[in-house]
Amino acid sequence: MPAYKPHHHFFFLPILFPILVLVSTVHSRPISTAQPSDLISDGVHYSLRSPPYILLDPFSSEESCEQTYGFMPCTSTALGNVFLIIVYGYLMFLAATYLSTGSELLLEILGPGIVGGLFLPLLGAVPDAMLILASGLSGSTATAKSQVSVGMGLLAGSTIMILTVIWGSSIVVGKCDLRETDSVAINRQITKGFSLTGTGVSTDVWTCYAARIMVISLFPFVIVQFPELLNSTSGRHLAVLIALIISLLMLISYCLYQVFQPWIQRRRLAYAKHKHVIAGILKHLRERSMGRFLTDDGQPNRDVIEKFFYAIDENKDEKLSASELKALVLGIRLEDIDDLDRDDAVDKIMKGFDTSLDNSVDLDEFIHGISKWIEKAKRSVAAITDSGSRSQAFKFINDFHAKTKREHALLGPEDRVDDQSDENVEGVENPRWIYTKAVSLLLLGTIIAAVFADPLVDAVNNFSVATSIPSFFISFIALPLANSSDAVSAITFASRKTVRTASLTFSQLYGAVTMNNLLCLSVFMAIVYVRGLTWDFSSEVLVIFVVCIVMGSFASFRTTFPLWTASVAYLLYPFSLALVYVLVYILGWS
Repeated sequence: MPAYKPHHHFFFLPILFPILVLVSTVHSRPISTAQPSDLISDGVHYSLRSPPYILLDPFSSEESCEQTYGFMPCTSTALGNVFLIIVYGYLMFLAATYLSTGSELLLEILGPGIVGGLFLPLLGAVPDAMLILASGLSGSTATAKSQVSVGMGLLAGSTIMILTVIWGSSIVVGKCDLRETDSVAINRQITKGFSLTGTGVSTDVWTCYAARIMVISLFPFVIVQFPELLNSTSGRHLAVLIALIISLLMLISYCLYQVFQPWIQRRRLAYAKHKHVIAGILKHLRERSMGRFLTDDGQPNRDVIEKFFYAIDENKDEKLSASELKALVLGIRLEDIDDLDRDDAVDKIMKGFDTSLDNSVDLDEFIHGISKWIEKAKRSVAAITDSGSRSQAFKFINDFHAKTKREHALLGPEDRVDDQSDENVEGVENPRWIYTKAVSLLLLGTIIAAVFADPLVDAVNNFSVATSIPSFFISFIALPLANSSDAVSAITFASRKTVRTASLTFSQLYGAVTMNNLLCLSVFMAIVYVRGLTWDFSSEVLVIFVVCIVMGSFASFRTTFPLWTASVAYLLYPFSLALVYVLVYILGWS
């Protein structure tokens, strides 16, 4: 996926740092109007009934700030900390951008097997993981207890923003006209404007699998909340350890799945093509059958299949050779199968039918093979089996052919699998320079994220103290923006308005949430366990769980999303904030 190229950002760093130092060194002296004796004369007389010109600033604090690392700028005022949050957040955004760009460059020269399966998901979660580490590792245990909610707010806010605001925006940006016959998006065709039901996006079946994996990744949240469900306090620490181990094992399993996914996709696509060819053969047999296709008890009619066999056997040797099977495949209308390799199709038919391994198919083998696929077709479309009428035979064969065609289409176009193969990395010019540049960007992004994560967490915590706004809500809303480069890239990619790009976009979003649920949660639970902190985040976990279940269930069993589905995603964002507020401040959770 094309990444944002951040070549011009270093220009702003020499400008931002002096401004940062100047702003952070400005302090004001609070003046109270409670008693006349508290007033400080400035030589101007005024009536005590009228308000003074200098008031206590509700956005300031008398406490002195503590510099991160002993030299990073700091401020005790709310507005000053807003400025710091913006600056440090921008630097974290730079870190995420450098990591994304470096990963894309590695993808060009190493291929997606290891890079796409391991580096891309892991590096995409590095900025969030660094912020979570900073929220719990810095300072004393008491400080960690006060700051750890920043990490949980980031974890919840990042997950929910991806599945609501960014998910909905991808629908809006990537929408195309939906075909009336099967509700599939027509690539790059926009004639229906903002029709809530007539426009939308379509994805392939692999995107559904990515959504299901995202839902499965919620399992550690259930484990860590188990003592809460039992109203037990003694087992919380042990539950955190068990959930941490399970989360790490699931993370390893997910990375391995990502590594082998291109191979799995090719195998699935090859089988779908073979099934599509067989469905075409059954349809051809049904159309040219001389007699009833099924017997009265719903079984394949052996006599009809036998006549079909002899019609194919051109040399009348009572065996079907590879050339005769190829003539059968050529005679079937298979134009709806793109890039069909007929030699490969014949080879698969021969392997499936030739049980004697003599490189030919005799009558018994042909009848057995055709009967087996007829039974598969009936089970696939839940066809009735107690009658063999010609109309019913036409119906279930047609249904099986249509279903097989749709399954083949849902696996996605051939080029999506080809793009994930290592063959595309050959012929890259100057790979050593690309490798050096990629490693440099990855190191730079990691260093920036590591250095500025702690001061960003401090700025959020100080702003929370100055304004009395819970740090969870600040980090929930503001910090996910610091790692929004991938989100911008996903929305930009969705704007290309094809089924393929939509599939890749939403797979990326579900993969990012999965990494949040596994890698970032593992980091968070490790901090809680090592520092001996109390796991008391029931409301936050519930919000993550609700949003992931709603959107994951929504995306696991459908491949077309009309425009109205974007409104569901958008509404979930304020709903999640309101739910946390109700659970914490009204019902008293956490």
